Amino acid sequence: MMNRQKWSLTAGVLFVMSFASQSFLAAADAPAPPEKIRTVEGITEYSLANGMKVLLFPDASSPKVTVNLTLLVGSRHEGYGETGMAHLLEHMLFKGTPTHQNIPKDLQARGAQFNGTTWYDRTNYYETLPATEDNLEFALKMEADRMMNSYVKAEDLASEMTVVRNEFERGENSPSRMLMQKVMSSAFEWHNYGKSTIGNRADIERVPIDRLKSFYKKYYQPDNAVLIVAGKFEQEEALKLINQYFGTIPRPERKLDKTYTEEPPQEGERIVTLRRIGEVPAVGVVYHIPAAAHKDMAAIDVLESTLTDDPSGVLYQALVKTKKASSVSGSLFALHDPGVLRLMVEVVKGNDPQVILGIMFDTLQTVREKGIPAEDVTRAKEKLLKQYEQAENNSSRLAVELSEWVSMGDWRLRFLYRDALEKVTPEDVKRVADEYLKENNRTVGIFVPVEESQKVTIPQIDDVAKMIGDYQGRETVAMGEDFDVSPENINKRTTVKTLASGVKVALLSKKTRGEEVNLKMTLRYGDLESLQEKKTACEFLPAVMKRGTKNRTRQQIEDELNKLRAQLSISGSPGELNIGIKTRSESLPKVLSILKEILREPTLPETELDVLKSQQIATLEKQKTDPQSRAILSVRSQLRPYPEADPRYVPTIEQEIERIKALSQSDLQSLYENFIGGSAGEIAVVGDFSEDEVYTQLGSILDDWKSPAAYKHIPSEPHKIPGKLTEIIIPDKANAFYFGGLTFPMNSNSPEYPDLIVAGSVLGSSGLSSRLGDRVRQKEGLAYGVGAFIHADAVDSRGSISLYASCNPDNMEKVETAIKEELALLISKGITSEELTNAQKGYLEQQEVSRTSDASLASILSTNLFADRDMTYYSELETKVNAVTAEAAQQAFAKFIDPANLIITVSGSLKQ
Repeated sequence: MMNRQKWSLTAGVLFVMSFASQSFLAAADAPAPPEKIRTVEGITEYSLANGMKVLLFPDASSPKVTVNLTLLVGSRHEGYGETGMAHLLEHMLFKGTPTHQNIPKDLQARGAQFNGTTWYDRTNYYETLPATEDNLEFALKMEADRMMNSYVKAEDLASEMTVVRNEFERGENSPSRMLMQKVMSSAFEWHNYGKSTIGNRADIERVPIDRLKSFYKKYYQPDNAVLIVAGKFEQEEALKLINQYFGTIPRPERKLDKTYTEEPPQEGERIVTLRRIGEVPAVGVVYHIPAAAHKDMAAIDVLESTLTDDPSGVLYQALVKTKKASSVSGSLFALHDPGVLRLMVEVVKGNDPQVILGIMFDTLQTVREKGIPAEDVTRAKEKLLKQYEQAENNSSRLAVELSEWVSMGDWRLRFLYRDALEKVTPEDVKRVADEYLKENNRTVGIFVPVEESQKVTIPQIDDVAKMIGDYQGRETVAMGEDFDVSPENINKRTTVKTLASGVKVALLSKKTRGEEVNLKMTLRYGDLESLQEKKTACEFLPAVMKRGTKNRTRQQIEDELNKLRAQLSISGSPGELNIGIKTRSESLPKVLSILKEILREPTLPETELDVLKSQQIATLEKQKTDPQSRAILSVRSQLRPYPEADPRYVPTIEQEIERIKALSQSDLQSLYENFIGGSAGEIAVVGDFSEDEVYTQLGSILDDWKSPAAYKHIPSEPHKIPGKLTEIIIPDKANAFYFGGLTFPMNSNSPEYPDLIVAGSVLGSSGLSSRLGDRVRQKEGLAYGVGAFIHADAVDSRGSISLYASCNPDNMEKVETAIKEELALLISKGITSEELTNAQKGYLEQQEVSRTSDASLASILSTNLFADRDMTYYSELETKVNAVTAEAAQQAFAKFIDPANLIITVSGSLKQ
């Protein structure tokens, strides 16, 4: 499906950091009121007098609001020597303004989830906050302020440049990413789409501050910006605030020139070969395709899905099913100008990549000649429409997604794409396959001269507005209720019961956007003694169960779920089967019927087990040369010093590969027959459903299904281990990784847990505004991602701290020193009153935001059932967090976190 890999300010290693910003002031005269342009399916477009566009999407069903400021500038607009400038500037806009000097801290204090990302055609900044008038005004004022008044100072550039360079180096750690970067560079000779958004290393390092400021002043103006507000807010009040803070910005005198470079038609296959250290071979190919606004885009999207879908895709069948490849993947670079269709294959070791390419191209040629079966086209359309609909039901997600469509030419393209997708026929798919999947239009490598031109001309879009015409859209998606997410109201609205089988059930019925329902089910089985030497089987069994039942094949299961617009995931660990469901209210009974088949009548097909084993082994082979994976695995294994047969033991990569190779279908069959049943567990359902009907159907699934073996919880235990530093040398890696941790006796009911929550937030769990974020990344520019997290189990007395950082190998000693010093300072000096207030407020508002997600709420309710508690626990915890003192936080941290006992591993191309 359409997939746009964006370079973002966030690190995304063990966490998702967030960002946002603050605003600006105004002109003397009041601006003209916003002009309403049009409304399409609940989204209304306005125009401000200064040329700025505004999209408003009210959604009262979720008590949060998202503000997204999109600037129509990305790497496509960069000139010679400016590669990476748009992305670097995105980082700089989190460095503050005279009015808002610490943007990350301001956002963190309001419990915001925030970020900034850069792509070929645009840069965006967005934040999601609890839906209050004050938060909305704060976000609008801040975005207007930083759009016009950000510092963009030389001293900030000096530190942030090294952070961005570190991000560049992290990308270089991935052979497959570097392969595709070089393929894209070869595919585009002249257009900037051939240059990575992260930029050229020399440009990142040497960009003059004056040139960066000029870039900022040129593109960060209201006539080049689109503001999107989605969620719970009053439209009239929002328009008033938008005009107050954005409408007062003067229209710039300069006029932006449109980019005009067109990539000429490709006249022959191109081949790129990349040789570097790694374990898993990979091959890839890109084909030029039209711009996102072109009429062929929906058919090309369906084509990509029919090629790569797991398990029905023709490339999947030809390569993964035959065990020649561990995976195939694809994506569309759907862009403002003509982009590419990208296909990637990870090759199973021992197979010749050239042979794999031959099979790949033979398969694609067959598609050009014979097309795709009608049932596979229908299957792909159902899957894509399901994804579209689920995005439609999440206003926060839609607010950010609209950035992409705006940058492609017009936000209404999103609806036209859906309309076109519904009409795609097998003939359309065959036509676009024959048009674009030509040898002369692909890049795998080298230019091959031909005797006469065989150009493939890519259509251009001259006037998107003319093409769209007077499109009006459809009826607005069903709205949800204005739901109070306080613990007290959740308790009031939740019904708790126990099935005859013994499984506990929590039911929270409420009106939701798109009539969506989320279900979380955990079935528990076995005990510590009976599950000895069964860890690998426990982890593989759930996935294989979903791949075939007595009445349905894997493909039939996936097809039916797509038709029902449903997601059904199943995973597991020793002693647990975990099921997640997201679907519409009307589809829930049928989805539960499918779940019953998966749970009660699985065939555990051996062919599917073989595919899963091959894929997992390929993943493990890649981890051998991945610094992050190696460091985390090293620490985890040391903190769980159990015998190898124990289900809690953490095996090495080599041990895990051998265990997977030895796993048989009979192992899974034995585990299922002797352990799995519906005698113990928890189920939580949140959304638009009938409580009585769902409770009855859950009983029909589980009540007569007894577990053959008794269940007893397998405890997690803390281990006091002497501190140790391990170095893992991995050659030819531009990025290194630091990971450390220790465990201590504590669960989430412990008296000192709230104190540790506050101390952990100050140290590193609150992102850039934390001690580690401020020093290691913001001030010294040593690491792209850095942080620390405190965790305590809901039942077992096992607490832990995890610390991590990714950095240039040459900076590892400085990173180690900085983390060590910050730990010591927190223990010896404590925290300030300002840090205390921000940590408390930020944590409490983050908890509120997390409860606005029905999927998260279902997980919370499920955990409550397991821990034998209700939402009163969270009310009391929030009260306790609010009562934490600076002294208590310092004392708790000093009591439980002894830096001398940290288990630390650093991994990468380190200096020995």
